[in-house]
Amino acid sequence: MSAKDSRTFQGRCSQFRWLAVFMVVAVGAVVAITPLVLPRGYKLHGVIANLPALCYLYGVWSIGAALGEIAKGRLVQAALPSVLRRVGVSLGMGGVLGVFVVAGLTRLAGGQTVGYVRFDVAGMTLGMIGGALFLLGRIMDRALAAQAELDEMI
Repeated sequence: MSAKDSRTFQGRCSQFRWLAVFMVVAVGAVVAITPLVLPRGYKLHGVIANLPALCYLYGVWSIGAALGEIAKGRLVQAALPSVLRRVGVSLGMGGVLGVFVVAGLTRLAGGQTVGYVRFDVAGMTLGMIGGALFLLGRIMDRALAAQAELDEMI
């Protein structure tokens, strides 16, 4: 990659970092305000319903942080494994909360739900993708360790 291409890539990483920050702040504000504007009996339900969104926002924040590091010159290979694991955990937790926990907590809080599990294809998909990203992050960690070991031998 030429120096110009590298600077362009780092500039785009910086732009995406700020886009991630904007998204976390904007969506986080909506998530925080939602329970405040709901009628009295639904405030707890608003908090419960937004639990998966908090996990997803952490994933977006993690991506933004990694892109910020890359924009400052950190190698992609060094930043990628940890961000894959963090995003994987956040997507997995958000999916599990959305499918299995939200309906049960809503029922416990006195809300009316159809069942104990919410059939949410998007939440299930995000949970599976999160698990895969977590595993890919671990594989990359091992590959980088093996590469470092081979580099020491040379």
